[in-house]
Amino acid sequence: MTTAHALRLEGVTRRFGAARILNGVDLSVAAGERHALIGPNGAGKSTLFNVIGGTLRLDAGRVWLDGTDVTGHRPHVLARAGLGRSFQTTRVFARQSVFENVRCALWCGEVTMRAGANARAPFAKWMRWWRRSPEIEARAWEVLVDLGLEQAAHSPAGALEYGAQRRLDLGIAWASGARTLLLDEPTAGMNRDEAAQVISWLQRASAGKTVLVIEHDMDAVQALADRVSVLVRGRIVATDTPDRIRADARVREAYLGAPAAKERP
Repeated sequence: MTTAHALRLEGVTRRFGAARILNGVDLSVAAGERHALIGPNGAGKSTLFNVIGGTLRLDAGRVWLDGTDVTGHRPHVLARAGLGRSFQTTRVFARQSVFENVRCALWCGEVTMRAGANARAPFAKWMRWWRRSPEIEARAWEVLVDLGLEQAAHSPAGALEYGAQRRLDLGIAWASGARTLLLDEPTAGMNRDEAAQVISWLQRASAGKTVLVIEHDMDAVQALADRVSVLVRGRIVATDTPDRIRADARVREAYLGAPAAKERP
């Protein structure tokens, strides 16, 4: 294995009963790459994320993160190893303020990175450091401003409308300090302006990070991704640049619904 790949999958297979949802998925995402995963509904995209993220166990295959075999590791272990995730449905602390959601994520990321030999230090020590750290507060405000959430900073996260909760969920995933991010349909449920703001933020915020993103909006894919992989019936059928994927007749037939043009004699 080479650490040039932040994330690598080999032969990943997952069954539900007799149905094989993932059928030997091979995928490599380079360190620092923004890689999109597209495919029709039911192709197995979210199942693949659940396997990578440790919420589902695979039936066969291997998963590597930064050159380390993490096959079968649980989500909290993967988080400590540098893997972060956002979900199709938002997962925020609804009763806590928007600001506290982001500050907590930043704190958790800092504890993971700073702990080292002090990993067994009393929890109260980290709590005192968190509450008194002006650096954490400043960074939390920067995230909120970038996502257009500063006006709602002191509102309960559960009171946000759906599009704003989605943006907060992304901010939490980024603020966790993860080196590799799995983003499941980050622009889902957003209007055009909100989606454009999120794509612009991801282009800036993902610098130095590795991103694997599920996305149905091909304009968003075009704007964000360095490479695109197409998942159909549990298999990767193509991987290439966004422009070449859009022009691929097999992809149009399998994913976009347009039949491949027949060559003229």
